[in-house]
Amino acid sequence: MEKVLVDMPPERCLVYLDNVLVHGPCFDSALGSLMEALERIKRAGLKLHPGKCRFLRQEVSFLGHRISGAGIMTEPDKVAAVRDWPTPTDIHQLRSFLGLASYYRRFVAGFSTVAAPMFSLMRKDTPYEWGPQQNAAFHELKQALCKDPVLVAPNTELPFILDTDASNTGLGAVLSQLTPDGERVVAYHSRTLDKSERNYCVTRKELLAVIDAVNHFKHILCGLPFTIRTDHAALKWLMSFKEPEGQVTRWIEQLQAFQFTIQHRAGESHTNADSLSRRPCAPDCHHCDQEEEREAANLQTGEVICRALLPEDVRGWAGLQTVDPDLKTVMGWLETDNRPPWEDVVAQSATVRGLWSQWPGVELQEGVLKRCWREPATGEPRWQSAGGTPRIPRSRSLWGDKDIETATTGILLGPEQERC
Repeated sequence: MEKVLVDMPPERCLVYLDNVLVHGPCFDSALGSLMEALERIKRAGLKLHPGKCRFLRQEVSFLGHRISGAGIMTEPDKVAAVRDWPTPTDIHQLRSFLGLASYYRRFVAGFSTVAAPMFSLMRKDTPYEWGPQQNAAFHELKQALCKDPVLVAPNTELPFILDTDASNTGLGAVLSQLTPDGERVVAYHSRTLDKSERNYCVTRKELLAVIDAVNHFKHILCGLPFTIRTDHAALKWLMSFKEPEGQVTRWIEQLQAFQFTIQHRAGESHTNADSLSRRPCAPDCHHCDQEEEREAANLQTGEVICRALLPEDVRGWAGLQTVDPDLKTVMGWLETDNRPPWEDVVAQSATVRGLWSQWPGVELQEGVLKRCWREPATGEPRWQSAGGTPRIPRSRSLWGDKDIETATTGILLGPEQERC
């Protein structure tokens, strides 16, 4: 069936194995899509069971969900099974209950946090002891599923908002859209932290929450602009972290494939992402607020040292950048004032995708490709060479005894360039 209807877009037809849902915004549109689908099925020599078909309905059951013009809801029969489920007396009954409840986890805000006491009994070598915490979680989860929440189907014409948050035990995210009726939820997502992730500092946990949420919803967000909202102020400067370490570097590279902006929202307004208290981090952590303040002082010092370079050195940067194929590509866009669509950029390198996503802050200044970043402490704009700082002999700098590599502020080095 999937091969027969492969060319019909999801805006008209959804297929999962032998389950087919043909739909449209109005009667004529839905009827036209239905006739096309039936004609394709006929040409393929397939037959449909009349007793299992439902035509021209305003509300249908599909894959355990109730779908209508109002949005996506839980299936009443399945929710009733959860509501009437007796208290599990062994791990097998608990596994069955969590399996059914997990199918509707997208409807429950903070599902992993609510169900954490029950999931703890599923761990290896853990005795099955049903206590007050498990009982409270059991009834809270049943109550949450019986509220019959309504989720809207994603609309690519409306702006997406991704709220993320992290606690000491789990990650949470809410994908929503701004509709004429206000902000509507598309889906919830959450998961528990493993043993090693619970040792992360606050900023790393918050960044993990962003990465986890973006990857979970990438089938919706890829190629579309969206806003990430977080209550952790340091993430506003996510793409400007100075010298991020291995794991954080890989996370940032993953995010460069998406087109997004980061917006800070105060914790008291961020309850939909299930904000919880955080533990203080170690003072030597390279990714927390304290370190960002210390880095700000280093960045300011680096700016002073860069001014000590001789003018002929700076004038040579444009020539060095044109040698790099990635930077040359972006410079060509700026010279023609032609930013290509994302479809033409997605297969390019991480450097090209990163500069494409920062387009409003990328300029050619005196022939040198530069990007704008903001100081973590003050938020003031600063311009830097998009290709980092090229190699300059120490004998030609005023501070020959300084390590220019650690003092300058270059980020996003092109693969063909050398660093000091």
